[in-house]
Amino acid sequence: MNKVLVSMCIAGAALAMSSCRSVEKATPLSSINGEWNIIEVNGSKVTPGESRTLPFIAFDTATGRVSGSSGCNRMMGNFDVNAKPGSLELGAIGSTRMMCPDMTTERNVLSALAQVKGYKKAGKDKLYLCNASNRPVIALEKKEGGVKLSVLNGEWKVKEVNGEAIPSGMEKQPFIAFDVKKKTIHGNAGCNLINGGFETNTSSAKSISFPGVASTMMACPDMETEGKILKAMNEVRSFDVLAGGGIGLYDANNALVLVLEK
Repeated sequence: MNKVLVSMCIAGAALAMSSCRSVEKATPLSSINGEWNIIEVNGSKVTPGESRTLPFIAFDTATGRVSGSSGCNRMMGNFDVNAKPGSLELGAIGSTRMMCPDMTTERNVLSALAQVKGYKKAGKDKLYLCNASNRPVIALEKKEGGVKLSVLNGEWKVKEVNGEAIPSGMEKQPFIAFDVKKKTIHGNAGCNLINGGFETNTSSAKSISFPGVASTMMACPDMETEGKILKAMNEVRSFDVLAGGGIGLYDANNALVLVLEK
């Protein structure tokens, strides 16, 4: 009987020591802070569609907020900052509702995120998000340095507005030209010339808005595209670099409203 009790005590002590070691070795929550590109979902490499950003997720370990892009729509949610190291359970992830040509990546990303129960390091600047069986369902790679406003400098063609491609064969190709030093823009909305400035916010490197853009008043046969572009510009609140090298302009709900390309 005494031998059984001794064995039980030894086994219990070993289990306790193992649990302590696992906690000590677990990656601290602070290490997941920041923005991460989603490079694999369930073992399959993620390839963004043309003019789309690589899906990414951002963790704010101070507030417990999660945000990012699932490939088409922006997403947002929360997580428990008091969970033990290595544990991560994302609450209900909300997202914007824009339709894109290919929603497969988006569906796969959101489905995998719903399974996440933990995280672990996967090498330098890489991270796995794992399910309840500790199997990696998403592979992340740390995003490189933040986007700088200077990336906007120069002339950009307007390629899409609210997910719709700009019609080919327009008499005047819509474009926006940025002078970052002067914080001014000029261009053409498809018929009329546009001029004005832009504003940024020091609290976010990607913030931008276009208050008070002026345009000429010439009438053209088809004003529909111009109207959509001007309306979208009025809604813009942020920008980001797209996977194909273009620029995405987003509204206050983080929905992609304009796609620009050099």
